Amino acid sequence: MKKITVIPQTINPLTNNPFNNVERRKVAAYARVSTDSDEQMTSLDAQIDFYTNYIKANPEWEFVKVYYDEGISGTNTKNREGFKQMIQDAINGKIDLIITKSISRFARNTVDTLVAIRKLKEKRVECFFEKENIYTFDSKGELLITIMSSIAQEESRSLSQNVTWGIRKAFSDGKVRIAYKNFLGYRRGTDGRPEVIPEEAETIRKIYRMFLNGYSTNEIVHALEEDNIDSPSGSKTWRIQTVQSILRNEKYKGDALLQKTFTVDYLEKRTKVNEGEVPQYYVENSHEAIIEPEEWEMVQEEIKRRAKLGKQFRGSKVFSSRLVCADCGAFYGPKVWHSTDKYRSEVWQCNKRFQNRKLGVQCDTPFLTEEHIKKSFIKAFNLLSKDKNKVLNHCKEFISILDNTEELNHLIETQSTEVEVLANMAKVLVEENATTAIDQADYQTRYEALEKRYQSKQEKLDDLVKERVRKIAQKSAIEVFIKSYSKLPELMTEWSDQLWMSMIDKVLVYGDGRMKYIFKSGYDIKV
Repeated sequence: MKKITVIPQTINPLTNNPFNNVERRKVAAYARVSTDSDEQMTSLDAQIDFYTNYIKANPEWEFVKVYYDEGISGTNTKNREGFKQMIQDAINGKIDLIITKSISRFARNTVDTLVAIRKLKEKRVECFFEKENIYTFDSKGELLITIMSSIAQEESRSLSQNVTWGIRKAFSDGKVRIAYKNFLGYRRGTDGRPEVIPEEAETIRKIYRMFLNGYSTNEIVHALEEDNIDSPSGSKTWRIQTVQSILRNEKYKGDALLQKTFTVDYLEKRTKVNEGEVPQYYVENSHEAIIEPEEWEMVQEEIKRRAKLGKQFRGSKVFSSRLVCADCGAFYGPKVWHSTDKYRSEVWQCNKRFQNRKLGVQCDTPFLTEEHIKKSFIKAFNLLSKDKNKVLNHCKEFISILDNTEELNHLIETQSTEVEVLANMAKVLVEENATTAIDQADYQTRYEALEKRYQSKQEKLDDLVKERVRKIAQKSAIEVFIKSYSKLPELMTEWSDQLWMSMIDKVLVYGDGRMKYIFKSGYDIKV
């Protein structure tokens, strides 16, 4: 007859400790607040104090630490250093039990919650959620945690949607939102609108002024640092990208483009540049301007011009990359004569003058002094202004011609269709070759013929698109010219850097001393 003897269980499979173990459990707590406001900080201090006393009051527990994160969202664990340190300490055997107020304090993301709990379970570390009264070693624990953390995640999603709706409603009402903490020139006014900070506004004006006077963004950075001017973040170090951002920001002319970026994932808080996925709102005259609109537009045109020139652009002077040698097409650059004696002077001459001479080519164009260039420009401008209304009317007519892109758009559409058809034909041919036994020499001939036709059509399409871009850019430049020119007096009596920058596209210098001024309107005057 069989005899069965039951040997009692002595080890808890979850904790790996004997049932009659008298060793105290190592207990930690986790606390978190999602904002860094004073009220939330008070709440965090209260949580830390409570859990410290709560754990120490239990004779079966050994107090380890209260881990915490302040001003951090629970939707993911990416930036929660306190949470990550707690998990690592638990894995390293420093913790047996973690206590936290609720699942939503632990994490608002179902995946993060379950991954963390399973990782802890593998190391025999238990979690206790006070509000839900859930122990993770309980047989029903994981099911309840999944349900509760899913609810917390849904609450987070709903909250995110409400916040997003509120922000977009404010945008649609034309309410400007600025991150004032790192935004130079403005602070929040008593009425909630941007208010100009005079001393910071002067820095903004200096940046725009220097840029229009020919300085590169790199040179502007060095000048700001040498003058010990604070950056938007309060640092003495400036970055080129910061200056570029200031030069492009429409808020400095009193307008505001709203919703430039948007949140893609409410859990990861990942944002991206708005390229048409969600609506944008452009608010004109939303607040006091620091930079005149015409000057801001001039800067945008100058940014485009320099981008087009690329490495050919050489900054620091108002004449940089404007004067062109009519003999070889190179830009004029500044040269210092008699640099070490009392006859020291600066002149402008062809940058390739001596380089060309070594190659047996002669540039006969003369050197120019700044005084000569300035007097010559004043003369050219006054010749242009003899019939101001005629010039303005001509500009408006030219804009209407540039505006008429119906035929060009039709050609681009047709060419795009042909390119797409050829691409599909090539795709079908490749698929046919992959699935059917065909003559490879014939296949190669057909494929190369299609590729040649495709490349030809694509090049034509690229040229058409470039032409449309050129027309748009030219129209924009002429519109800026009209705004500036219409406000000017009939005659120019003294030199103006700003006038030069807003009026002139380039100046051709000839060997006989003549200078051909090509204005942004399309007019050209020989002096």
